[in-house]
Amino acid sequence: MKTEKNKHNARAITGICALVLAGCTMMLGACNTVEGAGNDIEAAGDAISDTASDAKD
Repeated sequence: MKTEKNKHNARAITGICALVLAGCTMMLGACNTVEGAGNDIEAAGDAISDTASDAKD
């Protein structure tokens, strides 16, 4: 039989786990966003490099 303190501890642990899960989800989403931004920047750099090469020729 759970005491009132045990119920409180279980509820606190559940809340902490929910916050950790939410934080991990946000971090994974941020990683995907940063990766996409990196790909966009790389594509822009390639376009600039190609334009510079064409102008040089």
